[in-house]
Amino acid sequence: MAVNQSVIKSTYPLPSYNYRVTVLKDGESLVVGFSEVSGLQVAYESVSYVHGLSFKLGERIIPGKRQQIRITLKRGVVKGNDFLQSWFSGVYSDPFFASAKRDILIDLCEESGTPVVRWTVTGALPVKLEASSFAAESNDVAIETLELVAHRLHVNYNP
Repeated sequence: MAVNQSVIKSTYPLPSYNYRVTVLKDGESLVVGFSEVSGLQVAYESVSYVHGLSFKLGERIIPGKRQQIRITLKRGVVKGNDFLQSWFSGVYSDPFFASAKRDILIDLCEESGTPVVRWTVTGALPVKLEASSFAAESNDVAIETLELVAHRLHVNYNP
């Protein structure tokens, strides 16, 4: 079978370096550059269910409680850009304020920049903001890490 460019393009796995992170707030969207996104997973604990006929039929394994969705975003520290710090501080100055949680879109894009797969994170709440360690003998870029917990994570393969 002859393989042409369109077949290769539609069946070849996407590279993971071409992505875009958009933070939504009150109808506005802000595209924020991150060097790394991790934790896009949903997991359930398993529960062994035993009933009266288990001695004959065996125990059953069923899904239990959903584990917490934890997403980590890393970006280089940029002079004058305090978006992550202001979001983090704002959440904890008034923790019952409903708009402290934000929805986040993480788009995996093709080479033209068009989203091909979209992860929608609903109700993200920052729980940890961390700066990288500083070392005089290093020339590494300063990285800040934001850890989020979220209500829901949905994947759309046709955004």
